Amino acid sequence: MLEDADHQLLVAIVPVSQQVNLKMLAKVAKVKKVQMAPQQKVENTTGYILGGVSPLGQKKRLNTYVHQSADSFDVMYVSAGKRGLEIALAPKDLCSLLNAKLADF
Repeated sequence: MLEDADHQLLVAIVPVSQQVNLKMLAKVAKVKKVQMAPQQKVENTTGYILGGVSPLGQKKRLNTYVHQSADSFDVMYVSAGKRGLEIALAPKDLCSLLNAKLADF
């Protein structure tokens, strides 16, 4: 979970083998900069414990960005809201449910 310069949270979903390029994500999100969000803010805003934050079912809908590499898979796995619990779904379904944007970051 990240926040922009105005302290607004946003969600970035990347493959486990990669890290978020903060500068590229800021450009995609059309904000000045992004940084990792404080744990307490993440937990209070999403309703999930850090380490088990699911992009689905959060208390508040946040702007969500999915790394474009997800588009090359039929199925992807994201946190189901509890550490160690994951849900499998098609990337297009995830993007549709969250109104997420596919992007390179």
